[in-house]
Amino acid sequence: MKRVLLPILMLFLASAVMYGQQKEVTKFLGIPVDGSKSEMIRQLKKKGFEPTPDNPEVLNGEFNGMDVNLHVVTNNGKVWRIMVADNHLAGGTDIRIRFNNLCRQFQNNGKYMSISAKGYELSDDEDIEYEITVNDKRYEAIYYQLPAVIDSTAIMKAMESTISQYTDEQRSNPTKEMQADAYAAAIMYLYEISSKRPVWFMINNVYGQYYLTLFYDNEYNRANGEDL
Repeated sequence: MKRVLLPILMLFLASAVMYGQQKEVTKFLGIPVDGSKSEMIRQLKKKGFEPTPDNPEVLNGEFNGMDVNLHVVTNNGKVWRIMVADNHLAGGTDIRIRFNNLCRQFQNNGKYMSISAKGYELSDDEDIEYEITVNDKRYEAIYYQLPAVIDSTAIMKAMESTISQYTDEQRSNPTKEMQADAYAAAIMYLYEISSKRPVWFMINNVYGQYYLTLFYDNEYNRANGEDL
């Protein structure tokens, strides 16, 4: 059993320690995406963002090396989304490069996980202009913020539960299929404890020019039909 689980377990524990039982919400620049809009704006101003001339509730500043506008979105008085929008437009090639760079940054950041087997990076021959204009294709990538701490025992139990379907003899000589099953169980556990903290981004089109928007969502506060 340990021959199957240990390499996979070490992969996830490289950037995490334990998972606490308290509910964690998505964070933006270390600020919980939660509470009132006024308090969120106050916290963002402390990070150096300033109100735009046209709308004091839309903030401008630098994020991840880009000039951006921040929009704070609420539901029933609680913040559930921070939208980060590029302030400058780019051509098809430049936006593809920016999209791919951002994908790599998230993939290499131990605070995030992805459930996409293939990843989201676009190939060099992807004709973004044609696909968006003619086929109305949507380009987006989604990642999930992992908890600040992860329970290694819970991951072990999830993988052991999956591997328990095999015989003792099979477990003593694990195959690639068994390792893949254990890996999938670990991924599913991490997704379950992170699914309420998605961070995703997409390419937007403005008359043949493009920009990215990022969304830091707190799914605990998102509308779920309560007002219907």
